[in-house]
Amino acid sequence: SRRTGRTSRAGAVAGTPNVGRATRRTAVAEPVKPAAPAKQGASFRRAASRVTAVGALLFAAGLVVSTSLPAQALFTPEPGATSERATTAGATQSLSVGAGATDAETNRDQYSVSSATQYKNVDSSSFTNDPDGTIQWPFLTGVPITSGFGGRQVEGCSFCSTNHMGVDFAPGEGTPIRVIAAGTVIKVQANDGGFGNDVWVQHDVDGKQFVSVYGHMEDNSFKVVKGQQVEVGDELGLVGSTGNSTGPHLHLEIHVDGVPVDPLAWLKANAN
Repeated sequence: SRRTGRTSRAGAVAGTPNVGRATRRTAVAEPVKPAAPAKQGASFRRAASRVTAVGALLFAAGLVVSTSLPAQALFTPEPGATSERATTAGATQSLSVGAGATDAETNRDQYSVSSATQYKNVDSSSFTNDPDGTIQWPFLTGVPITSGFGGRQVEGCSFCSTNHMGVDFAPGEGTPIRVIAAGTVIKVQANDGGFGNDVWVQHDVDGKQFVSVYGHMEDNSFKVVKGQQVEVGDELGLVGSTGNSTGPHLHLEIHVDGVPVDPLAWLKANAN
């Protein structure tokens, strides 16, 4: 009772309320800061994130536009400029060739390209055969010649030679093929590449040495064998369409000193 009285009196004397120690500590503690500034910082960060995202999208869109458009897509030429005159004139991808221009000549392997119809449907009376001649034509009467010697282009035939080393006679399938001069058979070959079934004969006639080649013969139509001696006009086989061929015909070649020559010109000069 005495202590309590003294305490009450001391407090009354000091002019302070009569409170406990815990109450005094709470009364002198630092006041708590308000939460408003923290909320303002979070709002600022969210707004900054949105601005950054929008800026990144705008930057990406700018890159797409700058790399997709042509360099001069947005270019506007000044009045009277050359580019303005070219655009105004019309289509810019046009070609004008002067009247003096000429087509360039096409050459392949030192021979000029000629039409596939060079010898197309030549009249059958273009040659006659003398049955008494030491050098004769491969047929008893004149027949159509469908392709000549030299450069050519055969429409629709990817495997046909563009440098034709012979002459093509077309008397019809199964027509007998006759040797053009006396000689020795040096080759009888079935399925001989592009020639198909062919026969080769070596000749020595009045000092003229040459080899004649007969290609595209009908299957199983050989009338001679290798090493056989033949006389002018003897049958070698029948006209066929074997090997690289688009139809029945005889492909005839003449080799002089191992070099193919034009059979049509050579026969005209030497036959009969």
